[in-house]
Amino acid sequence: MPGRRLPLCFILVTSAVTAQVPTSIPLPGERAFPENLAASRDGTLYVGSLGSGGIYRVEPRGTQAKVWIAPGTYGTHSVFGVLADDRTNTLWVCSNDLSARGVAIGASDGSSALKGFDLKTGQGKISAELPGKPATCNDITIGPDGAAYVSNTAAPQILRLTPGGQQLEVWFTDPALQPAAGAGIDGLAFGPDGNLYFDRFSPGDLYRVDVKGGKATGATKLNTSRPLVLTDAIRRYGKDRFLLVEGGGRLDIIKVDGDSVKVETLKDGYLGPTGVAIVGHTAWVSEGQLSYVFDPAKKDQQPKLPFHIYSVAVHMAR
Repeated sequence: MPGRRLPLCFILVTSAVTAQVPTSIPLPGERAFPENLAASRDGTLYVGSLGSGGIYRVEPRGTQAKVWIAPGTYGTHSVFGVLADDRTNTLWVCSNDLSARGVAIGASDGSSALKGFDLKTGQGKISAELPGKPATCNDITIGPDGAAYVSNTAAPQILRLTPGGQQLEVWFTDPALQPAAGAGIDGLAFGPDGNLYFDRFSPGDLYRVDVKGGKATGATKLNTSRPLVLTDAIRRYGKDRFLLVEGGGRLDIIKVDGDSVKVETLKDGYLGPTGVAIVGHTAWVSEGQLSYVFDPAKKDQQPKLPFHIYSVAVHMAR
């Protein structure tokens, strides 16, 4: 009937349908090589660049990635892990000087550091260098105590920065996990049980660090329902599951039951995926193609351009 007002519920449903999530968002530049990405509570996406440095930002429900924190800002180099901590209004960033590998961003100083930026303004506010050598700041997670936990891929270490602290301390180490090439501690995520879960890129395995009274009491290797290939980023999803990126090309959803892990693949076919961030029931995956940086055989080859981040609808595993 002409002039008839539509019910509010119809308007809301129509709006939800028309405001669809894009399947992918390109990243500007030919050297982005995104190593990780993060999402804040309002749905803003933050993407770190290993190849050119700096941070890209995508506004909530946006379709464009723009440089937000310029390369070299606040003493940053190549950006690895990124994590948005809404509670403290902080974007945590892992910065590593890769000039020895031919990736020069900012003044070369050989540093590996955890940097904290204001989540709204992008201003640097915290810088904590990883203690000791060798050091590679790789991934970040926030613990139940509000502290930032950081993986040192170059050593068998997980470091901790207490709320308001300025110096990282070694929270967990295990000589049995001393890394060979590419085999150090990588992705980190706390589970609903209060324990910390981590993976190693190669040989592609998962571990649980049992936590008692805030202290690490030892690591247990977990048994997966199928072999994993180049495990990388891991993020908690829902109450009792995690999203897991396999550098071999997959995004998985996993559930831990004791020392066993059930693995279900959500999407396959990515070119060197590196990170995952969650916005509602959508996962965003960064396609890093980092072999073009680290594999000498590909030194003179070009990655697939432009670089992208991709969206995937997430369902709960059975």
